[in-house]
Amino acid sequence: MPAGEGWWRTAVIYQVYVRSFADGNGDGIGDLAGVRSRLPYLKSLGVDALWFTPWYESPLADGGYDVQDYRRIDPRFGTLEEAEQLIAEALEHGIRTIVDIVPNHISDRHEWFQQALAAQPGSPERERFWFHPGRGEGGEEMPTNWVSSFQGETWTRTRNPDGTPGEWYLHLFTPQQPDLNWNHPDVRREHEDVLRFWFDRGVAGVRIDSAALPVKDPALPDLPVGTAPASGHPHIDRDELHDIYRDWRAVAEEYDGERVLVGEVWLDDAERFARYLRPGEMHTAFNFGFMTQPWSAQAMRDSITRTLAEHAPVGAPATWVLSNHDVTRPVTRYGQADSSFAFERKRFGTPTNAVRGARRARAASLLVAALPGSLYIYQGDELGLSEVELPLEAIEDPMHFRSGGVDPGRDGCRVPLPWAGAATPYGFGGTPWLPQPADWAALTVEAQDADPASTLNLYRAAIALRTQIADFAGGELEWLELGADVLAFRRGDGTVSITNLGAVPVPLPAHHEVLLSSAPLDGMLPPDSTAWLALRPVRDRAPRVAD
Repeated sequence: MPAGEGWWRTAVIYQVYVRSFADGNGDGIGDLAGVRSRLPYLKSLGVDALWFTPWYESPLADGGYDVQDYRRIDPRFGTLEEAEQLIAEALEHGIRTIVDIVPNHISDRHEWFQQALAAQPGSPERERFWFHPGRGEGGEEMPTNWVSSFQGETWTRTRNPDGTPGEWYLHLFTPQQPDLNWNHPDVRREHEDVLRFWFDRGVAGVRIDSAALPVKDPALPDLPVGTAPASGHPHIDRDELHDIYRDWRAVAEEYDGERVLVGEVWLDDAERFARYLRPGEMHTAFNFGFMTQPWSAQAMRDSITRTLAEHAPVGAPATWVLSNHDVTRPVTRYGQADSSFAFERKRFGTPTNAVRGARRARAASLLVAALPGSLYIYQGDELGLSEVELPLEAIEDPMHFRSGGVDPGRDGCRVPLPWAGAATPYGFGGTPWLPQPADWAALTVEAQDADPASTLNLYRAAIALRTQIADFAGGELEWLELGADVLAFRRGDGTVSITNLGAVPVPLPAHHEVLLSSAPLDGMLPPDSTAWLALRPVRDRAPRVAD
């Protein structure tokens, strides 16, 4: 592992959804061979690390988050040897690897769960999970009224060997994802061994899925009718979680080169959120607050201020992300009348203004790249891809089916990437596992490489400037008051980011030069655009590429 203490504090981390990134063997499914072939592209983008969503053996009932075996690569993606080669080859390009760990649940095909199903109630095999008798006459009612993260029920009833109804088991997600019992020593020991397994193979860190969920109140109390309790929730943000992550941090610190823990933590309470980032626990956690904000200067400023204030007491860097494999892509989201994001509002046929959305997504990409902390980029956002509304027969995401067909699900942001050519599969490989739109030819990597004003070249220029300008590495953020619809701040004493979220052009403040802009400038900053300004001459930087 290369040196670079604190690299994660300002890193640009690129999320790879393997199934949709690049297909190396022509079967229409992205794989590790495809990723390896595109490492030069990722190096040209300038990213510091790759975060891989689960690449482990899985039935793919939930896009790989139903893990069958953490020590095997899913055969559709490749082999463990290929994963080791990918980690090593990425490092040769100066790119670290972060893998996904899913502690809340495993696949129902995992050997532990298969053993539990074959065992009797009260057996040691079942103690690794949450098996429980039902309520009511004959145990016909679920043990609790807990709410699933995927809509629908949280308990599934088993069948005894003689065919009679048996115990119920808990799954906060799909029935194919039984929840683990983190009070059991086997569960804790196994996950620490999995961390060592991947650290031994050179990964730089782990992203912890649903990090606030694994521990449950063993009394299995019901949620109060109508709302969850403000504190003491039976399966969210339990205090016992912090012992687990302190143990994980101790495992990470057994290794050289700073192996980082990155938590997926969805919590509204700032103080509770910050507890996960105390010294000796996680290094960073995803900040989802900004991603959910509407196209509003005040809402975004409030979110940024709140995020920086949350992190300050524990000395952890903020993380900035515009989307991921679960969220409507920014180009589509920012073109909608309600440009904020909430899972429960996703519907088929929501109107969007694609031109406006693309303009705003470019502006937002520069805005978040100028903020202090680390930056996450979801594959395809650097190409300006939109959310795809898929035909019903193509959808695989369980969120769609568990909503009764109301929610289109998350597959629309998981459509395979376009690399080259004028028609599908756009250089992806074989016939893509999800259909690509017919109008993506202008968005391919090949097409955007040749266009200095493309979104791809905007991202490349922004990432390069983040590296080259000292103000972005360590400069504090100071807000500038330039109007109600303007979001402007200074980093350090020499660099300004200004975003116009209003409907009319605004004048640029006094500056030495424009470093980069998301749209052409003519002495004014147009609506839905961002510019980076140098207040004095800047040495040792690349030439401006886009506007």
